[in-house]
Amino acid sequence: MGALIPRPFGNLHRRTIMTSVNIGKQHPSVYQSLMKMDAEVKAALEAAGVGPLLVELVKIRVSQLNGCAFCLRLHTRDALAKGETTDRLAVVAAWWEAQYFSDQERAALALAEQVTALAVPERRTWDDGSLTDAQVSAISWLATVMNAWNRVAVTSHYPVAP
Repeated sequence: MGALIPRPFGNLHRRTIMTSVNIGKQHPSVYQSLMKMDAEVKAALEAAGVGPLLVELVKIRVSQLNGCAFCLRLHTRDALAKGETTDRLAVVAAWWEAQYFSDQERAALALAEQVTALAVPERRTWDDGSLTDAQVSAISWLATVMNAWNRVAVTSHYPVAP
């Protein structure tokens, strides 16, 4: 019989608790393929002129939406190391309410949310012209690969401890 597992926003779902399996270790060649894809996305972001702070903001927002504590801690630390401010990081979960973000950052965060949520019908409220076609493509791939990494970390139950 499954246990009650608390979910974000207080919802409870009955599900069977599965033994933790590190899927990267179980299938290392698949994991390596994801790492290669990640490197290709990084190159596409650089070629499209997407800055490192915006990359980290997108990674953080996608990880928030996916509930991936491992990736949130990792990319928050990376963002801080690259010069991001604690004020901006504190409000990235509600970026649309804060005046900290440029039009391009807002467009990128909205695009990442759209890719993560795959809303139907498609919303294009982020499309204000502040992102080039190359940037739209690169950020879409970033959100796609970040969603994959989040699912690896959450499924494998990567430890997140102080």
